[in-house]
Order: sequence, then C-alpha cells, then structure tokens
Amino acid sequence: MYKAVKKSQNYGKEVILDLHNCNSKKFTRKIIKAYFIELCDLIDMQRCKLSWWDDYGLPLEKRQTEPHLKGTSAIQFILTSNITIHTLDIMERVYLNIFSCKDFDAKIVRDFTKNWFGGRVVNYKVIIRK
Repeated sequence: MYKAVKKSQNYGKEVILDLHNCNSKKFTRKIIKAYFIELCDLIDMQRCKLSWWDDYGLPLEKRQTEPHLKGTSAIQFILTSNITIHTLDIMERVYLNIFSCKDFDAKIVRDFTKNWFGGRVVNYKVIIRK
C-alpha cells in the first residue's frame, strides 16, 4: 500500500546551476560520466540509465557549429528523478539541473560541480517543490 503524504510535506528539491569560464577539456563523455558517478555517490543517489545528446559519431557536415549549440548534453536518470547537464564547448559553460524527490545537499552539488569543471557560479537556485 501507499504511504500517506502530508499536505504540508515537500515533494522534492530542484537545483539550477550555471557556471561560466569552465575548463572545456572536461566536456567529454568519459569525464562527464565520471562526474555523474562521483556526484551521485556524494549526494547518495542511485544511478539508472545515462543518455547522451551530442555530435559524437556524426559526420562533420551535421555537427553543430553555433557557439550556443556546440557541446554535450546528458541526462543521468536516478531512482528518484534525474540530473541534466548541458556543456557548451566554445562558450566554456556548464548548465546543470537536478531534481529529486529524495532530499540532497544542494551546497555539495554546487561546490563539487564548480571544483570539477572550474569556472565561476553565475546562477545558483534551490527550489523546494510543493
């Protein structure tokens, strides 16, 4: 049977993090996958399927060249929702969203991500979902 949820109880938490002037050499599938593994261990999330969206394996004429489009996007599904990352190679930026109905420490996410990719935090928001 389902456990009753109190009307005043929060549903989950979302973190939005934007980093600029990052180390774009870290925007590879291998390094981003390692990032997800370490991050999920740090915030105690169970990883599920990992999906990619990038130019990997595409012919040169089909690859993105616009600065705001060239990069790697990935979704790390977790048991309680997902972690989405968008990296922009030319602009040296990382955009991260985490949503989980399981609580986690948003400051650990911010500090770990900043240390992993370098750069500076230009946007950081924590939203408690009701």
